[in-house]
Amino acid sequence: MWSYTLRRVLLTLPTLLIVVTVCYLLLHATLGGPFDGERKVSAEVLANLQAKYYLGEPLWKQYLLYPDGLLHGDLGASFRYADWSVNDLVLRALLVSLAIGGAAMLLAIVTGVALGAMAALRRNNLADHTLMLVGNAGNVFPSFVLEPVLILVFAILLRWLPAGGWNDFEVRYMVLPVALLAIINVATVGRVTRAGLIEVLNTNYIRTARAKGLPMRTIVLRHALKPTLIPVVSVIGPLAISSITAVVVTESVFSLPGIGKLIVNGAANRDYTLVLGLVVLVTVVAVLLNLLVDLAYAWLDPKIRY
Repeated sequence: MWSYTLRRVLLTLPTLLIVVTVCYLLLHATLGGPFDGERKVSAEVLANLQAKYYLGEPLWKQYLLYPDGLLHGDLGASFRYADWSVNDLVLRALLVSLAIGGAAMLLAIVTGVALGAMAALRRNNLADHTLMLVGNAGNVFPSFVLEPVLILVFAILLRWLPAGGWNDFEVRYMVLPVALLAIINVATVGRVTRAGLIEVLNTNYIRTARAKGLPMRTIVLRHALKPTLIPVVSVIGPLAISSITAVVVTESVFSLPGIGKLIVNGAANRDYTLVLGLVVLVTVVAVLLNLLVDLAYAWLDPKIRY
């Protein structure tokens, strides 16, 4: 398994290079620059800024300078945030997004597995249909519809929670965005768990366990749950990656200082180094999540070996 992990890590390097190259060319192909805005600067100041950030150099030379800094762990200096490096900006935003996204994924997995298991054990009855109806609400209503509803109900009408903002990881400000991201993913995890558990309960070794008189709780927790989680694990990686795109909207609506809001600001300000740094981060996270999912297969299924 260690050799497989090393090969996957090495394959990440050309993938990262391709993504950075495409993003770099697209950013420089757009109209405008990082210092083109409503407040115009003089030609002398603009020339000094371009010299400082090597914007006066040919595009190929600018491109070669970026991977060199990337190999040394330096994502460069931000064009629009004075006295801030991209490393500092990304680190501050990453902590917020990890807290929100990590809590939401954990809540979605636990709730989805629980709802899916309950629906599978009581399939085709009222409990099954009710649980799946509630769980599928996240797929029926998009995030930009659920967000104002949550704010209207819990922040404006009931006044239980703040409508937005961030107060240094205070739980009150995290409840609504975490709940929103969890609702979006619960439906998928629940459906996959339900289908997987129904299939596992119809296998021969489960019938043997039932014939021996084992209680259903023991059968599910000790014998059926582990193989049921194999398809669940397969969807966790794509769900986590898709949640990154949902975070862009969520953090903008709830005014959270996370990666999503930083991506929007960086793209609007033509902050090349900031956008590239965030692209590098998202690419590494996506590859790492897919690797962890593949490695989890070997733990859940003894027949899988790398």
